[in-house]
Amino acid sequence: MKTLEKKAPAQFWIMIWGLGLAGQLAWHLENGWFNTFVYAKIAKDSNIVAAMVMTSALVTTFSTFFFGTLSDRLGSRRRILAVGYIVWGIFTIGFGLTEFIASGTVGNGTKLAMLAAVLVVLADDFMSFFGSMAYDSAYNAWANDWTTNTNRGQIGAALAVLPVIGTIVGTVLGGMLIGSNDNYQRLFWSMGIFVILMGVAALVFMKDAPTLVPNRGKPFWKQFGEVFNFKKFFAQKELAWTCLLALVFLLPFQVFFAHIGNWMIYHLGFTPVKIGIVQGVSLISAMLLTIPAVPLINRNKLPLVALGAVIFNIAGPWILFLVNPQTVDTNALFSAGNIPLFVGIFAAGGGFMLVFQSLGMWLKLLYPPESRGQFEGIRCICFTLIPMVAGSLIGNAVVKRGAGSIINEYGITENIPTESIFLCAAILSFFSFIPLFAASKLYWKRIREQHEKA
Repeated sequence: MKTLEKKAPAQFWIMIWGLGLAGQLAWHLENGWFNTFVYAKIAKDSNIVAAMVMTSALVTTFSTFFFGTLSDRLGSRRRILAVGYIVWGIFTIGFGLTEFIASGTVGNGTKLAMLAAVLVVLADDFMSFFGSMAYDSAYNAWANDWTTNTNRGQIGAALAVLPVIGTIVGTVLGGMLIGSNDNYQRLFWSMGIFVILMGVAALVFMKDAPTLVPNRGKPFWKQFGEVFNFKKFFAQKELAWTCLLALVFLLPFQVFFAHIGNWMIYHLGFTPVKIGIVQGVSLISAMLLTIPAVPLINRNKLPLVALGAVIFNIAGPWILFLVNPQTVDTNALFSAGNIPLFVGIFAAGGGFMLVFQSLGMWLKLLYPPESRGQFEGIRCICFTLIPMVAGSLIGNAVVKRGAGSIINEYGITENIPTESIFLCAAILSFFSFIPLFAASKLYWKRIREQHEKA
């Protein structure tokens, strides 16, 4: 049986950060700018945003299960990851081309606008399918293959910080690329080409962990279906409660996350460039929270980090709910009136980072070694599918029934998000304490038993 080296090679860390950044930039493009793109180029309709989020969550989950099982059987993450990244980049570029369909006219333009709305959802689904193939099923499992007791804090920190770096870089750079003339093509082409290049780099430089071996003991579809043995899953109580904690934590986050960009642009009056500055400063500051979390994770204090994430996840949306549009200054960004905005995004971003840093590693420690790729599908259900579907339904209902839903001069209803989405998210976040208590109790019991055996 092969064993990991004491330290992963330097090449591994270059790939962790390079591939991780490319993947997170692509995910942020989808989760952040796709929604503002729809409002700017297709229609100010929250139904389109909700449809994109929910259907992409479904295809993401299936893709993660399918390719996770396949990578376990092949005993290789590299090939699946590389192909996924290349096709992911191609569909990122293709998504932006839908705006040229929406700008066409047939009669009063209604037919093409509807066609563009359908195509933008389908393009998002294809991008999500290959993105999940590359990142969720291959990249995450590959990182897990290289995880040891000596580096789990560092890998956990990288996997937690990368989404925020992707958000910061994607928001700041994205706002600059879009510019004042709403040129989304520059953004989609730039990000798409970068993801393609990283896929090519993976083919050349990436190496699978020496401990990874093919797992072909059963026919593919039987092996694929085993992960849906929920009786067996729920028998692993700590794993089940930790997954539930992730689900309950991320559901309220998804209530507001898809709408925060349009809230800042169409309700508060910021430009895409200024959104990048506000979010960039706030999230860069929030990244500092991951530094003290590393030694805590390495000392088996994962539940404490998760507790901090829950507290921040409640505080962030609550502070954003208190933002007063009348006192927000869209010109002097660092004025006193904007302090709640900066602090709220800092807290929400900090909670998001800490939960990925803690729960991401917590779950990985509980995965069966022979099915790590497949079990990324379980993670995807709790981190992506249910939170995105349920959160999108709730968020869409709040937006459509809020004060921001207005009828424009053409008689078309426009759904502009208001602060009510943050109040809803803050209230829902309180329920995270229930699974946190149950999962923590089982975690500390397991750690005590390990110490007694040592």
